[in-house]
Amino acid sequence: MDPINPTSRVIPPKARGYRAINPQGIKQILVRGVNWVGDAVMTLPALEAIKEGFASSEVTVMAKPWVAPIYAYHPAVDRILVYGKQEEGLKGLAHTVLSIRRIRENRFDLAVLFQNAFEAALLAFLGGVPLRVGYSTDGRGLLLTHRVVRSKELLKIHQTEYYLSLVRRGLGIEAENRVPNVRVSRADRDAAGAMLLKHGIDAGDFLLGLGPGAVFGGAKRWPAERFARIGDMAGQEWGARTLIFGSSKEAAICSRVQEEMQGPALDLGGRTSLGVAMALIEQCAFFVANDSGLMHIAAALKVPTVAIFGPTDPVATGPRGPYVAIVRHDTACAPCLRPECTEDHTCMLGIRPEEVWETMRRLREESR
Repeated sequence: MDPINPTSRVIPPKARGYRAINPQGIKQILVRGVNWVGDAVMTLPALEAIKEGFASSEVTVMAKPWVAPIYAYHPAVDRILVYGKQEEGLKGLAHTVLSIRRIRENRFDLAVLFQNAFEAALLAFLGGVPLRVGYSTDGRGLLLTHRVVRSKELLKIHQTEYYLSLVRRGLGIEAENRVPNVRVSRADRDAAGAMLLKHGIDAGDFLLGLGPGAVFGGAKRWPAERFARIGDMAGQEWGARTLIFGSSKEAAICSRVQEEMQGPALDLGGRTSLGVAMALIEQCAFFVANDSGLMHIAAALKVPTVAIFGPTDPVATGPRGPYVAIVRHDTACAPCLRPECTEDHTCMLGIRPEEVWETMRRLREESR
C-alpha cells in the first residue's frame, strides 16, 4: 500500500506497452493538459492520482495559457510549462520547435497525455520522453509506449472517470473516484476582494453568480433574458447581488443579461482573468450556469451550483461537487452534441425560469 494514500496501490497495467512502469525510476513527469477549462477541471482527480502514485516525482503540466490557472496552484502540480497559442505557418512551427526543445531540456522520464490529439504524442516523442502513456486515438498509437485502448464503455462514463481510467490502465495505479478540487491563489483572492469593494459589494453580501455563456456553441446557451429573470428572483427573495461571468468571447451575452435585469448586476464578462474569476466565484453563495467551464469551476469550489443542460450529456460532463443539481428536459434529439441547433432548440427553450428557480430553492435548503 502507498503510505501517502492508502487508497492508491500499484496494480498490473492494462496498457499495451513493452513493460510495467516502476515508480522508483521516475523522477520527472510531464502531463499534457487539455485545452478547455471544463475539461481541465475534470482532469484534476487523475492528476492527484498521478502525484500520489509517484510521490517522489516532480509533476510538470504543459498547458495552454487560458487553462494554466486551473493547474497552476494545485498541490499535485510542481511546475507549469505554458504551451504557446495556436498559430499558423512559420509562427506555429516556431512554437512547436520551442516546445520540443523545452521538453528535451527538462529530461522527462514519463509523459502522461490527457490530451487526445496526435500533436501531444508527437511532442513527447520528439522531446525524447522515453515512456509515453495515452489513449490510442487520432492515429498516434505508434508514438506511445503504453497505449490504452479507448473502448465504447469509456465513452459512456463521466469525464473524470475517463481520465482516471487512463491513469489506472496506463500507469498501473488504482485511483479512487473523487470530485475535482480547484485551488485559488492568494493574489487572485486579493484582486477579487478589491474588485468587489470597488463596486460597493461587502464581504457579507449574498452573491449569486451567473454563467450565461458557453464557448462550445449557441446550442448550449439558455436565453440571456431567462438568466436575467433568475437574477431578479434571487435579488427579490434572497437579497442577492448578481455577478455575471464570462470570457471576452461571451461579453455580449453577459452584457445582455445585465440589460435585461430589473435590479442591479455587475457585468464581469471579459473583464477579469480566469484566476480572478475563480476567486470571485469562490465568494459566491450560489451559481447558475450552462454546461461550461465556469460551471465545473463553481462545483469544484463547493459553491451550490445549478447547471442547465440541453444538447450535451450530464452523464459525461455534469458538474462534480458536493452541492450540484441539473435542470434538463428529455427531448427526442438530445443529447445531440451539436454546437448549434438545427431544429427548434426545445431542449433549452422548454426550460422555464420558474423551474430553475425551484431547483435553486431546493438545492439551497439541501446545502444548508
